[in-house]
Amino acid sequence: MRAATVVPGKPERAEVSELPDPVAAQGELLVAGLLVGVCATDAEIAHEGFGRLPPGRDRMVLFHESLGRVLQAPPESGFAIGDHVVGVVRRPDPAPCEPCSNGQWDFCANGAYTERGITELDGYGSQRWTVEPEFAIRLDSALGELGVLTEPASVVAKAWDQVDRIGARTPYRPRTALVTGAGPIGLLAALIGTQRGLDVHVLDRVRDGGKPELVRDLGATYHHDLDQVPVRPDVVIECTGASGLVFEVLRRTARNSIMVLTGLSGSAKTITVPGAAINDAMVLHNSVVVGSVNGNLAHYRDAAEALAKADPEWLERLITRRVPLSSWTDALTRTPDDVKVVIDLRR
Repeated sequence: MRAATVVPGKPERAEVSELPDPVAAQGELLVAGLLVGVCATDAEIAHEGFGRLPPGRDRMVLFHESLGRVLQAPPESGFAIGDHVVGVVRRPDPAPCEPCSNGQWDFCANGAYTERGITELDGYGSQRWTVEPEFAIRLDSALGELGVLTEPASVVAKAWDQVDRIGARTPYRPRTALVTGAGPIGLLAALIGTQRGLDVHVLDRVRDGGKPELVRDLGATYHHDLDQVPVRPDVVIECTGASGLVFEVLRRTARNSIMVLTGLSGSAKTITVPGAAINDAMVLHNSVVVGSVNGNLAHYRDAAEALAKADPEWLERLITRRVPLSSWTDALTRTPDDVKVVIDLRR
């Protein structure tokens, strides 16, 4: 079979490799890879050395956003041949902490988890892959290839779950939401916000093109300038990692607001903020800021449900470029019109 393989931090070693077809271990599913989604993490692995190779290996299969079709399934697995599935990214610590022991490996307390296509495990960027049934999610057959959006949707499903859990501290229910960033994560966050019946506003730098149209077609409101946003949001889902923007938005939220951070800023960057004023506002307004990364099975299931309820034509417009496996490295270079880029593992 063919696979997209990398050596972290050595972009010249990013290539299409011929690998032996995998053999499913007892109890595992054997899956035909259909599509993988591309995100910034993949480029960071290939170009900047993020991630770690599987032990004893000189390369690894890339990509953690998956979609495949089941080829073989044990009778007791709960899956059937032909099912469309996605594989979960993270695996719990082999000496589990309390969160990992309770199925919340997204909250791993000691950091010894592994991740498909990122940390010590092969990813899903191959024409065949195997997965344990407990780390696979069956999708609504009507979703078809749009199921490749499940993993990024799981990230924001977790963010909204954090909103619900923190929001349970008061009977007040949110009415307005601001999503910062109109990339795939931001647009999927906005989708879930509109499905919840909120007045959703999306902030991004671009002034025209596909992103504003996608936001408007959700029934949300698009802005390219924070000063244009006419509401003090009850909920903020931050998807840019732009640290200056994070603190500027924090000064403009409603009382009892909840901000969930999903974007990374880059640890070396330093900014100046009015720390005392922000501290006072957070204390006096009962504001909460929480970081959120990854997702567990419940979030994948929530994501699959949100995608199944969405307009498939709208979801299809999120996928702005399809790259064949034969030239997969082209997908690591973004173009101005990209929203979500996927790689077709069959080509």
